[in-house]
Amino acid sequence: MSDHAFEVRSHRERFSGPLFSVFTDEVTMPGGSVAERDYVRHVGAVGVVALDDAGQVVLVRQYRHPLGRAIWELPAGLIDKAGEELPDAARRELAEEVDLLAGRLDLLVDMHTSPGYSDERIRIFLARELSDVPPDRRHERSGEEATMQVHRFDLDDAVAMVLAGEITNAACVAGLLAAARARDTNWTPSAPPAPSPNSKIDRDLTCGSVPRREAARDGCCWVVR
Repeated sequence: MSDHAFEVRSHRERFSGPLFSVFTDEVTMPGGSVAERDYVRHVGAVGVVALDDAGQVVLVRQYRHPLGRAIWELPAGLIDKAGEELPDAARRELAEEVDLLAGRLDLLVDMHTSPGYSDERIRIFLARELSDVPPDRRHERSGEEATMQVHRFDLDDAVAMVLAGEITNAACVAGLLAAARARDTNWTPSAPPAPSPNSKIDRDLTCGSVPRREAARDGCCWVVR
């Protein structure tokens, strides 16, 4: 493996928005050449595999304009509220998108969604011990979420949809496969995902207020109460 250091010679911001920014860097390549690389810096996101007592997972079907159609996804959302811990963001998205509360929340998996052009990283949690949000506390959905469908699938059926190409959202694919693997290994504890230096997820590295490498392992992964 090469030990070449990809040195950044210049760094230009092309676009800045509330959710992501676009940059162009000049980077040294092996052999001494310099190449431009365009990429997106993203605020990061959380997703939730919500698994009920019957072994069914809660998915949403939401319109995505870049695709021009609706696709199946996990309840998920951006880390865009100042000071909000990642488990709290996951609980908020679960309540807002599918009107559910979780008595138990586990850290399931971290993933980079599109590392070829973006540093976006999403942390996916496993939510269990589900209950309904009281009607008077439910979030009023708007925009694309106003037409969002909510459906429960047996976890094995959802995995089959992944393998049949019926579920293509990257976070949903990773979350469902990780949840099925955790279930099939009797919720055996696994090592926490390795950190990297960019997104809010990487900077925080927390499970609630507990440092993630010190969080207690209980069940399938690193537990967040």
